[in-house]
Amino acid sequence: MMNKDKIVMTILGSAGGLAKALLSLLNRASRDEDNPIYQQIHDSTFHLIDYNQKPLDYYRDICPNLISRLHIHQVDLKDTIILRNALKSSETSIVIDASLADTVEMLDCCNQLGIHYVNSSLENIYIADHNSNYKGFPLVERIRFFEKYKDEYDNLKAIVCSGMSPGVVQWMAIELMNKYPNEQPLGCFIVEQDTSFFKNQTAAKKNIVYTAWSPECFLNQAIQGYPMFMHHQTPLFFYEQVYDLEFKVTLGDKQFYGCLMAHEDSYSLCSQFNMEGGYLYKINEHTTNLIRSHLDHPDKIWKLDREVLIPCVSPLSGEDLVGVLLVYPDKESYMYHTLSNEAAFVQSKTNAAYFQAACGLYAALAVLLKDSIANGVYYVDELLLNTCNHYGRYLSYYLTDFISGENRETDGLIFDRMKHLRKR
Repeated sequence: MMNKDKIVMTILGSAGGLAKALLSLLNRASRDEDNPIYQQIHDSTFHLIDYNQKPLDYYRDICPNLISRLHIHQVDLKDTIILRNALKSSETSIVIDASLADTVEMLDCCNQLGIHYVNSSLENIYIADHNSNYKGFPLVERIRFFEKYKDEYDNLKAIVCSGMSPGVVQWMAIELMNKYPNEQPLGCFIVEQDTSFFKNQTAAKKNIVYTAWSPECFLNQAIQGYPMFMHHQTPLFFYEQVYDLEFKVTLGDKQFYGCLMAHEDSYSLCSQFNMEGGYLYKINEHTTNLIRSHLDHPDKIWKLDREVLIPCVSPLSGEDLVGVLLVYPDKESYMYHTLSNEAAFVQSKTNAAYFQAACGLYAALAVLLKDSIANGVYYVDELLLNTCNHYGRYLSYYLTDFISGENRETDGLIFDRMKHLRKR
């Protein structure tokens, strides 16, 4: 719990889409006396760091209530000496990492200074810069490297992988399991269907990869990695291209087929509870068809232009559905959240994926600000299981209308759901 009268927060990657959504939430919180973190942030100071920093007027449009307390900096986060000096001189108490900076290096800086930390995903600069050396397995290599050091950080409180997925989905999974405390699920699938695209589809260009979040991170999962699932707490891989396979997802009256991708949340949850599971993701049809048209030469996809679907550039339609599907011997239990891009734009001038992920960061930040948890680094499921916190209450302040239900039959585990899309 933060005891300082005036808290200093530093946001890394402040000029990106995720930080924009988070700043819009903090802007509202600073004037809302009913907000869980109002007392902690209504007079806090914010330092905004980015390698390609925006001018102050950019932030005036996003968070006008905070503008008098913002300090902007242009820093290359690979230079950890400069970053550490900046954190020390600003007397930062919490780092919110919405960047692609190396997670272990950021934790090293914060641990040395006793600064608390939250991020949305695991990043490793060396692996990202040497993709060819880790082709097929970049995510699991990032996890293994991170977990070599994870338990050494005891001079800070840190919550990692707290976006929507990973992050909020771990909370959903544990909420669902608590409904059937005497039944052990056979499987746990993190599911996402993101139909976000231009409202005016003629705005789309033929050979551009469009995503609602970082295209580079998406392609790392979709092209660079093999399809990964968990079995007996062990990551297993199909020696296939991600987009050669699809897997069935049923959520009541909703049904879709998603591609199996390596993901932090399925690794963490299925390691924790010894379930089979994976992350099943369906993106917009334009990008899906573009990838499938290049599957004979997937490296060519990396050479295509890439763009994030930003509503301020061109209005968006579609929605982002993110949820969890638990498999039992004779039934399935599910919980998901759906947000349209129109609703997200009204709330934060950004798209649905960024708004949902920002709510996960907000909930983790609120835990660090308000709840007494022991020092250490936590995945969200570890936080929920091993500490006394109010993560769910903080999350639901902005992220509402979760839908839950039960399928009276089951589509089975990973091999039962699979279909090949190309002749073998």
